[in-house]
Amino acid sequence: MPGYSGTKEQYLKRLRRIEGQVRGIARMVDEDTYCIDVLTQISAVTRALQAVGIGLVEDHLGHCVVDAARASDEEGQEKVAEAAQAIARLVRS
Repeated sequence: MPGYSGTKEQYLKRLRRIEGQVRGIARMVDEDTYCIDVLTQISAVTRALQAVGIGLVEDHLGHCVVDAARASDEEGQEKVAEAAQAIARLVRS
C-alpha cells in the first residue's frame, strides 16, 4: 500500500486543481495573453506540483522507508537510496 493512501483524496483534489490551472494557461496562450502573465501562472503551477511532490516524499519516508527499515537493514537502505534518487530527480526538475 502506498504511503499516501491516507491522504489520497487530498492529493487528487490538489492535482485536479493543478490540472485546471494548466488548462487555464493553455487558454491564456490561445487568447494571446501577455507573456509575463502566462509565465506567472506557469510559476504557480510549478510551485503547486513541487508541493505535491514534497508531500509524497514525506509520506514515502514516513511510511515506506520506515516500514522497510523495520523489516531489515538491507530493505531500509534500499528504500533510502530509492528516496534519495527520487529527491534528486525532483531537485533537478
